[in-house]
Amino acid sequence: MKKLIAAALATTALTGAALAQSADVTEFRIGILGGENAQDRMNSYECLRGYTEERLGVPAKLFAPADYNGVIQGLLGGTLDMAWMGASSYAAVYLQDPEAVEPVLVKINLDGSYGYHSIGFARKDAGINTLEDMQGKVFGFGDPNSTSGYLIPSIEIPQTTGATMESGDYFGEVKFTGGHEQTIVAVNNGDVAGGVTWADGQGNWEDGYNSGALRKAVDAGLVDMNDLVEIWRSKPIPEGPVVLRKDLPEEVKATMTALVDELHEMDADCAYGVAAGESLGFDPIAHDAYVSIVEARKAKSN
Repeated sequence: MKKLIAAALATTALTGAALAQSADVTEFRIGILGGENAQDRMNSYECLRGYTEERLGVPAKLFAPADYNGVIQGLLGGTLDMAWMGASSYAAVYLQDPEAVEPVLVKINLDGSYGYHSIGFARKDAGINTLEDMQGKVFGFGDPNSTSGYLIPSIEIPQTTGATMESGDYFGEVKFTGGHEQTIVAVNNGDVAGGVTWADGQGNWEDGYNSGALRKAVDAGLVDMNDLVEIWRSKPIPEGPVVLRKDLPEEVKATMTALVDELHEMDADCAYGVAAGESLGFDPIAHDAYVSIVEARKAKSN
């Protein structure tokens, strides 16, 4: 696929600057979904911003809205050109406007898969080891538009508990923290008894697994995983796609797809930051991979 993309770009015989200028693209705007604090998100993507400017020959800007909906609305409104989304956030965009964006790439785990899990966790010293132990306690969820931080747990956890996700039904309170990092910090600090976040579920627990929000929290020095324990794990979830605004010029879409596709081989440190940990980089993906998530999201909104 990399060779095909490279060949397609070569046939245009245009430089990045000419590509952008010919298409009247004066800047390129990259949205960064929530998961950690805004400054850390910006720092992780700064290398990609620089490469984007080199390839397109126009200024590139990063946007890290406070919540998932900021990126969703930016893509729907045409004020963002690219983002790596969660599957549920992509579904939210698709359900409102199927022509707004197109999935182009997906992060690949070290074992070649592109799935991840919603991970339920608690403090080891809290005496909580299972969902049953969470009964009557405060459970923290990240963002209503997060796949692993709410959508999938809100479907799968009631299948286990036999109760709804309403506060006071099974859990004492179902509380939104605002994002993955906030959930991890809230559990670690004892502000909530348990929470959910995302991880590939591969590698060592002590490292926060190979990639995901726990890995980023470990890298940032926010938590010692030995203080935490996994209490629940979802079925595999399809990793969210890198999406591009559908009405971008084809040359620009091809250039940016190739850039992210090549990132792991070109700059492993940059790819680590963008992919939230260790990965094999990004591979092509299409809408078909997310039909089940779109249907789940649609069912929850009815």
